[in-house]
Amino acid sequence: MAATFELQIATPEQLLVREQVTEAMIPAENGYIGVLPDHAPLFAQLGINPLTWTGGQSGHAVMMVAQGFIEIHDNCVRVLADEAQMASEIDLAAAEKELAEATDQLSKPADAEGTKDVLIRYRKAQARVEAARKARA
Repeated sequence: MAATFELQIATPEQLLVREQVTEAMIPAENGYIGVLPDHAPLFAQLGINPLTWTGGQSGHAVMMVAQGFIEIHDNCVRVLADEAQMASEIDLAAAEKELAEATDQLSKPADAEGTKDVLIRYRKAQARVEAARKARA
């Protein structure tokens, strides 16, 4: 049994993380996936929430990720996110303000397409706030 696995997190613009880790909690569309070394192969849709991992350079890290895909195969976990941000880089006050604005917009229903966009904005803001708070705890 392997002691670690490779975690790669990338956006369309760049590779953000590539390191050996001992465990990860990855938000899928329908809940979290806990990953340990020798995890079974898997392909899933990435959700909008904080992603955490243990091991690697920092020992423990938190990142906000939003939408994309997760691939697990041969002790390599690839997270291809449409959007990702290290929790340590998130301005908590700005994220809380964005969450409040999105919450306010949700209380004023618009057309179905507009509501969908606001809901995604709300979920991303909520994930930023949660990631920033986890990193500071």
